[in-house]
Amino acid sequence: MLTRRNLMKTTAVAAVASAFSIGGKASAQSADMTIGYIADFPNASVLAIAQDQKLWEAEGITPSVKVFTNGPIQIQAMGAGSLNFGTIGPGALWLPASGRAKVVGVNDIGFSDRVIVQGNISTIKDLKGKKVGVPQGTSGDMILRMTLTRAGMTVGDIQVVPMDPATIVSAFTSKQIDGAGIWYPLIDVIKPRVPDMKELASNQDFYPQTSFINTFVARNEIVQQNPDLVKKFLRVMKKAMDYRAANIDRSIQITTAFLNAPADATEKVARSRKMLTSRELDAFTRDGTVNKWLADFNKMFQEFGTVKDPLPPEQFYTGDLFTSA
Repeated sequence: MLTRRNLMKTTAVAAVASAFSIGGKASAQSADMTIGYIADFPNASVLAIAQDQKLWEAEGITPSVKVFTNGPIQIQAMGAGSLNFGTIGPGALWLPASGRAKVVGVNDIGFSDRVIVQGNISTIKDLKGKKVGVPQGTSGDMILRMTLTRAGMTVGDIQVVPMDPATIVSAFTSKQIDGAGIWYPLIDVIKPRVPDMKELASNQDFYPQTSFINTFVARNEIVQQNPDLVKKFLRVMKKAMDYRAANIDRSIQITTAFLNAPADATEKVARSRKMLTSRELDAFTRDGTVNKWLADFNKMFQEFGTVKDPLPPEQFYTGDLFTSA
């Protein structure tokens, strides 16, 4: 999934890629705690809370945190050995399913994705042959494909135009594209400029059969070579998720400051998501719910032609590490 939060107060469409450390002295373990994230509420909030509540210090960790524009780039960095942990959206889950990383935990469930169209278009079938912008390999790509499938169409029926999220905003507002698979708060930037735009589909149209989950991922080698470090990471994330679920207002404030983002945009996305507690996720892991979510995505990736033979979830979700953390 590409960035859902802007790091600048004026536009909500800028993405950055800069690294920084959070507090304290570095250690050998800290050198391994390199964490990527997408600059939006679900993915940044856990890191903002961990910093604010000093959760890293409890584990003796000084993480090095780097913001990315999407999940696939994080996993690419993992493959290059420059990143050990990350936070990705559902659109990038095909990469762990291809064996390129491990899912080590679920973060939350989102309802921010939409298929949007220009005002002169009324139905998904009206997009046939028209230009549709999409950040490939993201939840925007997924919601578009699912919506087309529901209408008996495929991406071959439209002109797919691969774009990053910021470009979609400018291309849609200038009417260079007829539709897009994109998400809030970027849609909030588009709406005032294209007041007659329409939303043809939402995540909620497919819930609960399909849950658009954000997940924590780890480099294959770090899972194999240092499972204790993975547990440290997960302990912090689980504590942060519990804090977030119990203190949503404060979590929005913390994350807004962490991202230097518009407060109203941060709040809208935060309240459009289902926040899960570590206890709930432990139960969902043990009863197979998480594996079912991942299996559903595997099926979609196969139908979309993204992955021919995805790994079974048991081979890329380290549920035992999550529940034992």
